[in-house]
Amino acid sequence: MSNHVHTLLFIDQKTAESWEPQEVVKRWHQLFNGSLLSHRFINGEPLSPAEYHAVNELITRWRAQLMDISWFMRCLNEPIARQANKDDGCTGRFWEGRYKSQAILDEKALAICLTYIELNPIRSGIAETPEQSEFTSISDRVAELKRSINLDDNDHTGQPAHLHPFVGNPRDEMPKGLPFRLTDYIELLDWTGRAILENKRGFISSEQPPMLERLRIDPKNWLTMTQKFENQFKGLVGAVNTLN
Repeated sequence: MSNHVHTLLFIDQKTAESWEPQEVVKRWHQLFNGSLLSHRFINGEPLSPAEYHAVNELITRWRAQLMDISWFMRCLNEPIARQANKDDGCTGRFWEGRYKSQAILDEKALAICLTYIELNPIRSGIAETPEQSEFTSISDRVAELKRSINLDDNDHTGQPAHLHPFVGNPRDEMPKGLPFRLTDYIELLDWTGRAILENKRGFISSEQPPMLERLRIDPKNWLTMTQKFENQFKGLVGAVNTLN
């Protein structure tokens, strides 16, 4: 958006904890300069026991920060603020306040949050359809899906590599990804966007999207929640039994 950003993050703690020390340092160096010791370590130079101890302490701290939302937001917001101030020829605080975060606890909350973010450009009047919006995941997903279809590549997933994939409905041995079918999500997003744009909050399509049926969400409540996500939920989003 022109004055704020919505980002849905998945913290893959298990993967981050499995990184080898060299991988942690490599990733940190992609973001920050690191230290003399960390560069000597990654270059394979010999270190004394005291230096190895110091490097290990750095790696422990860096590993935790690389899977920390606050550090992610710092890395995201600082360059944007610097560039905006440079373009405007000014100094000082760019963002109005500190970022706000909400924990997504279950599938229903995930679907609501996804839809709320994707439809922000529609509600703001800066895009007519989700696929025409800029800087949204749905526009990237649709573009990749079209490219896959045009290539007629049966082995292609039709999903961008830089986004968490849709892996289908929950099942045994569930792969890592969003627990919905991409086609269901696109249908749900289109249905929700049309209902909002036409100011028909009480109108329910005769063909409800399958995701609503599977998640057992009342369509009227769905439209309310996807329009007022930030106002309705504070801190945690999910069913009562997931709050423990």
